[in-house]
Amino acid sequence: MKLSAKSVAGLKLPEGKIDHYYWDDDLKGFALRLRNDGGRLRRSWVVVYRFKGRPRKRKIGDFEKLTADQARARATADLAKVVLGQDPQSERDAQRQNSAKTLIATANVYLDLKQMRVERDQYRPASLYVTKLYLTDKRYFGPLHNMPLTDITVADIAMRLNAVERDSGTVSASRARAALRAMYVWAMQQGLMGPQPYNPVANTKNPGDAPPRDLVLSDTELVEIWRACDDDAFGKIVKLLTLTACRRSEIGGLRWGEIDRDAGTITLPKARTKNKHEHTLPITPSMAAILDSIPQMVGRDFLFGERSATGFGGWVRAIEALRDRLAGKLKDKSAGWNLHDIRRSVATWMAENGVLPHVIEAILNHWTGHRSGVAGVYNRAQYAPMISSALNLWDDHLRSLLDGGERKIVPFASPAA
Repeated sequence: MKLSAKSVAGLKLPEGKIDHYYWDDDLKGFALRLRNDGGRLRRSWVVVYRFKGRPRKRKIGDFEKLTADQARARATADLAKVVLGQDPQSERDAQRQNSAKTLIATANVYLDLKQMRVERDQYRPASLYVTKLYLTDKRYFGPLHNMPLTDITVADIAMRLNAVERDSGTVSASRARAALRAMYVWAMQQGLMGPQPYNPVANTKNPGDAPPRDLVLSDTELVEIWRACDDDAFGKIVKLLTLTACRRSEIGGLRWGEIDRDAGTITLPKARTKNKHEHTLPITPSMAAILDSIPQMVGRDFLFGERSATGFGGWVRAIEALRDRLAGKLKDKSAGWNLHDIRRSVATWMAENGVLPHVIEAILNHWTGHRSGVAGVYNRAQYAPMISSALNLWDDHLRSLLDGGERKIVPFASPAA
């Protein structure tokens, strides 16, 4: 028969059967399937074909939802694809799989892998924290979380970035975009973006980062910050940052295993540094005094953060409390100082007091200029003696400021002197 609204209206399962196909005489492969499902009659439109020699069957839709003419049109389209060398059922399977790959589900898998790298010291805990924040916090891409990854468009992402920029500022929008873009790159590498992968984030406009900070704290301001520190974990971290010019994550995540008191050094493994280069610094007298004041807990390698698996947390609340204690003691332009400004201020003081630029770069663990490119391949010098002299010079100067006396170490002399 030709399947039509009239011809199929009274069709029933033949006696003794629980599953039966009524085939259309005009369109080969098009059928109405009747099936007994626990006493309930199920009726659906199907198309059956062969693809690369194998029989394939695809449900077009339920009898109650599609008319015979609508089902016939879809079956005709599917059979046309087969003639063109395409497999309609495989395409549907791929669509179903992609529908299960929502943004939030993909983000969770991505973050689990990042967590594993943190546990192997291959990824910085601070980086994991901010990546998780941007990908899972609903303030950023929340409206897209339950959408299939492959269905999210450039317009969808651009709309969210505009909202983030409006509510949280340009910097947050730029960093949220960077986190999402990196996740999409990973998804493409994992084959999660389908047969024609693309990264929709790449085509969005970067809101732009904030201009680089240029605040340099004066000697007096650094002393005020030092004296405002409590004798707690955060206070000791701030003081060590002032003495070492390290990044906050490097000191906040400091471990006893990285400290060699016999050699008098702190060695940060490459997994914990921003540029993935191991970094060794001498322990100056003031550093030693602070390290001696920190109790070492049995079974715990971290110096700070008693209940944290990654070292010190609570940065925002701690620095806000310190800023409150400093109210009115710093210049107006310095009131919004942050921990990274200390690093810049120490480097500036060294440059102004005769420390050679390449030694300052080595103290900061920057691999630029003479330490980058071809020059860096051949020049593997660590400049340990000069680093030690520079940090001890700074240590002595800082102690003299705190004590109100004169420094005991003379400034660096030029190489020609």
